[in-house]
Amino acid sequence: MLDGQRYSFTERTDSLGRSIIMPYLPLILTNGSRSVEVMGLLDTGASVNVLPYEIGAQLGAIWEEQTVPIQLSGNLAHSEARGLVLSGTVAQFLPCLLAFAWTQSSDAPVILGHMNFFAEFNVCFYRHELAFEVHPREN
Repeated sequence: MLDGQRYSFTERTDSLGRSIIMPYLPLILTNGSRSVEVMGLLDTGASVNVLPYEIGAQLGAIWEEQTVPIQLSGNLAHSEARGLVLSGTVAQFLPCLLAFAWTQSSDAPVILGHMNFFAEFNVCFYRHELAFEVHPREN
């Protein structure tokens, strides 16, 4: 088993100017020959990975070519979304395929949820340290 990679929670300011500390994970998303480094919010309550429209466009994805509709819920329930599969690389681990609900919303962060980020990686949260550790799942 590969050793895990430990990360600290990230402090951000919300839309009301309040300081919040959240588990953001740096990762590289790739589509063909295009790559972009993003910060993904680890969300154990999210059933799917979510990708904002601008990131998909930067990766060269074409909205009209994505034919699998995805129904989102919560704050994104009124945003149209379509399935998009990308290669994702975390730290020194091998790249893996990550399926995203690519939303037309520009307000959405990159969200890493159960389908399929948490299916590919084990994540341990250390609340007392405000840190988390990521390990690839063994197949």
